[in-house]
Amino acid sequence: MDIAEISMNLSQNQLMSAVGTAMLGKTLDIVEGQADALTASMNMNTPSLESMVYPTSGTMIDMRI
Repeated sequence: MDIAEISMNLSQNQLMSAVGTAMLGKTLDIVEGQADALTASMNMNTPSLESMVYPTSGTMIDMRI
């Protein structure tokens, strides 16, 4: 191996490492966004789809003794 080939291989390795790190950062941003969306969708203050279709469902309890 000569110096030029070693230099080129090191440069390519550095580039691939930088690309991998950038892709990992983007993936982390996407996963954080999905986690935020999931927690927002699990908010209990918003009515569920079932309660929109059946508005009286689960609002009354029939108790007989």
